[in-house]
Amino acid sequence: MTENALAAHRPMPEVGPWNKPFWTGGEVGELRLPKCRNSGHLLHPSQRVCQHCLSDDLEWVVVSGNAVVIGVTVNEQMFMPSFAPPYLIAVVALDEAPEVRLTTNLVGVEDLGSAHVGQRVKVQFHEQDGVWFPLFTPTGEPDGDGTSIVPPPLVATRPPASSDRFEHKVAITGIGYSEVGRRLMRPPVTLTVEAAKRAVEDAGLELSDIDGLATWPGAMGGAGGITEGGISVVEEALGIHPTWHSGGIETSAQTGSIVNAMLAVASGLCRHVLCFRTVWEATNTELLRTGGLPLPKGGAVGGDFQWKIPFGAASAANWIGMQASQHFAKYGTTRETLGWIALNARKNAALNPRAIYTDPMTMDDYLGARMVSSPLGLYDCDVPCDGAVAIIISARETATDLRQPPVYIDAVGTQMTERSSWDQGTMTHLPNAFGPAAHLWTRASVTHDDIDVAQLYDGFSFNCLTWLEGLGFCEVGEAKDFLEGGKRIALDGELPLNTHGGQLSGGRTHGYGFLAEAAYQIRGQAGERQLPNVEVALAGVGGGVPGGAFILVRD
Repeated sequence: MTENALAAHRPMPEVGPWNKPFWTGGEVGELRLPKCRNSGHLLHPSQRVCQHCLSDDLEWVVVSGNAVVIGVTVNEQMFMPSFAPPYLIAVVALDEAPEVRLTTNLVGVEDLGSAHVGQRVKVQFHEQDGVWFPLFTPTGEPDGDGTSIVPPPLVATRPPASSDRFEHKVAITGIGYSEVGRRLMRPPVTLTVEAAKRAVEDAGLELSDIDGLATWPGAMGGAGGITEGGISVVEEALGIHPTWHSGGIETSAQTGSIVNAMLAVASGLCRHVLCFRTVWEATNTELLRTGGLPLPKGGAVGGDFQWKIPFGAASAANWIGMQASQHFAKYGTTRETLGWIALNARKNAALNPRAIYTDPMTMDDYLGARMVSSPLGLYDCDVPCDGAVAIIISARETATDLRQPPVYIDAVGTQMTERSSWDQGTMTHLPNAFGPAAHLWTRASVTHDDIDVAQLYDGFSFNCLTWLEGLGFCEVGEAKDFLEGGKRIALDGELPLNTHGGQLSGGRTHGYGFLAEAAYQIRGQAGERQLPNVEVALAGVGGGVPGGAFILVRD
């Protein structure tokens, strides 16, 4: 009920001199935003430099508070103890400047399922501890235009600087997995070491041959079971002395760490870089639940999260659910469209001995599962697990002397062409996938017709749909027809998709699993799910951070 949003005790934003007018304007009934005196643009979030002209000559102005809903979700999951579901989260576009959006709660809606894209709303304020939160309520007026958003361009804005490709100077020579499972209750660094040792052995190397380390997100990647501790912890555990290392969260998705490794090898800094990604989300959640770890201490929310968390938009399921609602409204996409992605993943996972979920699933099972954040249900969400994946990037001249057939990289895509925002830029699709997708094709020597298999990030089913359209395997807005029946993406279809079960059924190995599966298919080592004669494989990785894309080739 919308009353749940009104009754919630909201996490407080960090209020300071550069955002205080926004958070306190409601005391006098005013919705305030910064405006650039030079360009005349309204700005949000409340930044201090105009992205249109780079002027910092800003003033705070009052806007009407009239808006139209462009994305909406009914959150059904208890993501925050202080926010009891169900409640409505929406992105609204302001009448004065539709490109300026607010993430908010819709209140005063008797039937939560009636909230929809295009609904006309107006601001009302809710006070808590001196902060006035802008919420929105329906006006009852006829719908506005909530689907005029233009999807991101499919053309990269900058071609390669030369015909030289750093990608062609390296190869994937080793792959290693740790044990993968739910609630393994193992220290995460032990998973990393297990995967690292197996990757080194797979390549026919010794640990002493490894002269580079790369990971995502590194030591500062936050809590929640998404890091083993970073480079220093792993270097200490392995007892090696790299000539180069890299760990950080601001890369082209999780596999941006692999791009960093490729650059280091291509430049001559290293011969063999061990890249690793470790998650222990399932164990972390269990330890928090049972008191094995202290619960995170609450505090004021800063940065970009201050515009989302106070409204109960605490999960990517909420943010992506609102984007999916825009795609549904604009293009006629349905839950069944996303269902074909989930069913295909489950069918393929049955052939993967590492997969978490392998039981058969029907469309009725998919549609009948509990909702998480509409239109996303349980089987639209990937599976938190424990596990580590390691991939070795080697200098090309060393690759043919090693144990496994080398897998070469034809091209990578890393360009950012959109705002890094869940609500201010792209709303028709996942943000920051179209740029890397377009960039990839400007560097590739192959075309869509050459792709034998695609491994596309499915942290949520809608992520995978975004990659399909962004990479141009179907036109923007036509995924509904492309996915219908699931035949085109099946193992024997024209574009076999997520042959290992993806993250929806295989488990959330957070990006690395897609690249590893692409390499296994190239090497002909994917077991029962192996496709015949795979020469070219594509991987698209990223679920909201700037994404990254790869084309792998046999020769």
